[in-house]
This record gives sequence, C-alpha cells and structure tokens, in this order.
Amino acid sequence: MKYLLEPIRKPTRNLALVAGLLCTLSSWGIQVPDRPRPERLVNDMAQMLSPDETRALEQNLVEFSRSTSTQIVVVTVPTLEGMDKAMFATELGHKWGVGQKDKDNGIVILVKEKSASERGEVFIAVGYGLEGVIPDAISKRIVDQEMIPHFKQNDYFGGIVKAVNTLEQLSLGEFSAQEYQERSQPKKTPPAGILVPILLFIVLFGNIFSRANRVRRNSLGRGLSFWVLLSLLSSGSRGSGGSGFGNFSSGGGSFGGFGGGGFGGGGAGGSW
Repeated sequence: MKYLLEPIRKPTRNLALVAGLLCTLSSWGIQVPDRPRPERLVNDMAQMLSPDETRALEQNLVEFSRSTSTQIVVVTVPTLEGMDKAMFATELGHKWGVGQKDKDNGIVILVKEKSASERGEVFIAVGYGLEGVIPDAISKRIVDQEMIPHFKQNDYFGGIVKAVNTLEQLSLGEFSAQEYQERSQPKKTPPAGILVPILLFIVLFGNIFSRANRVRRNSLGRGLSFWVLLSLLSSGSRGSGGSGFGNFSSGGGSFGGFGGGGFGGGGAGGSW
C-alpha cells in the first residue's frame, strides 16, 4: 500500500498563535502532563479504558506509526486544570513532540472524563502536516458524530476507535475530507407515502414465499422461512461494516518514540 502523505507548509499565523499560547501557559504557570516514560501512544490517565482496550488501541496505533510514520496519541485525563481543551491538547502535542519533526504528522485525541460537576470534554489536535487532509470542520464532525454519541452511552472505547479508524483512513488518503463529509451526512428518512407500498410488498411477498416453502417441504426438506432468511441477510450486512469497527485491528511491535512534530492550533472539539 502506498502512503501519500506530504508535509504542508506551516502557516505563519499558526506559528504566532502557538507562540502566544505558550507564553500564556507559561505566565499562568499551568503545565500539561510530562511525556510518559516509557513513551506510549495510549495514555489512559483517567482510567476510562480497560487494560485489554488500552492494549488493543496501543498495538493498532504502534503498527500504524511504524507503517506510515504518522503518530496518533490518545490521552485521557481526569481534569484540564482550568485550561481550555484546545490549548491543553495543542500544548501536549508540542511538549511531547507527537509526529515526525520533518513532517509534523501528529494527532492528539484528548478526552477529559465527565464528572458530577463538570462536563466531559474531547478535542482532536492536528499537526501542521495533516491540516490539509484533516481540516478543522472534519475534526469537528468526527467529534460530534463518531465520538460523543458513544461517550454519552459510557462507551469510551467505541468512540475512540471510531475516531482512530476515521483519522487513519483520512491521513492515508483512503477517502478525502469531502468524501467523508458527504458519506457522514445524516440519512434522510423516506416519506411515509413511499414506505407504505414497500412494506405492503414485503408482507405480501413474505406470505407467498412462506406458502411456497410449505408446499415444497416434503421434497426439499425443512427450509428457511422468508423472515429467517431476511434476518440472516440483514445481520450479514450489518457485520460487514455498519458499526465502523471493521477497519480496526491490532498490530504488533513496540513504539519507537515521538519524533518532535509541531502543532499550530488545528483541530476541533466538543463536550457531552
């Protein structure tokens, strides 16, 4: 498989923004967590994932990093210490050096757990080199449509996996930002006037099929009814890709460490 990632020129406005953020953080005396030792791509500081979930995510992201040089880091925290989530994720990406120095191809997925007094927060920070293939509007759509619906059900692993799958495919060019936006549009429900004839046809066809099946039972043996067959076909189609987990698989190997990538404030977030 070819990986067609190309470094993108760093916008000067983003350099100024990051410099301002760093100065502000320094003046406030607020620090994001230090780089982990040993370095890891999944850092579940809020203990929102099970050990098996953490291990599966780590293996997948390590393999992706080894194959493409793009580094996606997942960080969960119990608190943002009063910081804005965008500032926290951007500073963390800079401080840890997520991504390669010559490509700035790092991504930070930051999740702050929900508590009795605070809302849950999530932010996807995108390195300079990936801002062209993962623009802010797409990061926002991933947060709103892939992550938060799962988080509202306390399915943190499911939401993170959906985001990782999408970010990996976007960074590889398997589909463009425009294609993702089109395919992730909410599906429109057909008018009731169209649904009624379709349902009537299904019921009528089901009855005919069932009668024919009973007639042939003596010669063909016991067969599947129309509704059982329909159920099997439906479950098969769901298993082939409806959940969004089909592309997620764990790899192997160990993480070689962060490469010194930079961030310019790109990305988007949300809360629940």
